[in-house]
Amino acid sequence: MNQTRFGQTGFNVTPLGFGAAQIGYLNTDRQLASKILNFLLDEGVNVIDTASGYETSEEVVGESIAHRRDQFVLISKCGNTLPDISAPRWSAQLITETIDRSLKRLKTDRIDVMLLHSCDQRTLQTGQALAALVKAKEAGKIRFAGYSGDNETAAYAAGLPDVSVIETSVSIADQANIDLVLPIARKNNLGVIAKRPIANAAWKEISSQPSFYKEYARTYTERLAAMKLSPAALGIPGPPQTAWPELALRFTLSQEGVNTAIIGSTRLDNARSNISYANKGPLAPSIVQQIRKAFNAAQGTQRWTGQT
Repeated sequence: MNQTRFGQTGFNVTPLGFGAAQIGYLNTDRQLASKILNFLLDEGVNVIDTASGYETSEEVVGESIAHRRDQFVLISKCGNTLPDISAPRWSAQLITETIDRSLKRLKTDRIDVMLLHSCDQRTLQTGQALAALVKAKEAGKIRFAGYSGDNETAAYAAGLPDVSVIETSVSIADQANIDLVLPIARKNNLGVIAKRPIANAAWKEISSQPSFYKEYARTYTERLAAMKLSPAALGIPGPPQTAWPELALRFTLSQEGVNTAIIGSTRLDNARSNISYANKGPLAPSIVQQIRKAFNAAQGTQRWTGQT
């Protein structure tokens, strides 16, 4: 896969990354998870995104690909309370102990990017949580600090000097951060990870969605229906099960400043298809504009915000 510069980090990243939430939350068979992770690395995908709160996700990543540690950029998240750490949410103690916990679970001596996991703006403004990440960076436990979240808080985080990476929602059904967050990230040369880049497969029936993100999918499903889009009319032929994810992923990767888009999967075939879609590159600018106009027309005066 082609690679692009990951902001100020010095890393080069592939447009497609792997989001490891599903393999943790869905208690995916570990042999299957390992097969998917190693397949992605074999195909050149070099971004793996997980979090301390994704149940067994960090453990599975560590067991599966720690032996290939130099082949990928490893991203995790912290700040929320954990059952095995007795410390307040967003406290320096919790963040410090969580990072040590993540290092053990991931079987590595460093995490390339550690993100504060959707903390509120007031927490960011106190500085304690981010200062704990900076201290971990100085100790060599992490290489870069960042923030995962949306809307005004993500825009605020993107302007902080100690933040090097932003992870934010950017998708066909979640476009607020394109105007609110990405311009600041570009100005400050930040690495940008697009989360939920295919809008949690909003074209599917709600009943088929995994329970842990069904509410996200419900909102996206309602938005996408209101946008009245057709992949075929936008130049993406084929059946809905392939045309929609291709259109959605390529729309996200068409946004200026997005370096990589993370998609989770518990099926090898889906992982293979996602690589194929990403390799087709961005959509034509005229198609991107049609999708953006459809979003703006559908949201009207409601002003749909990014889902945190």
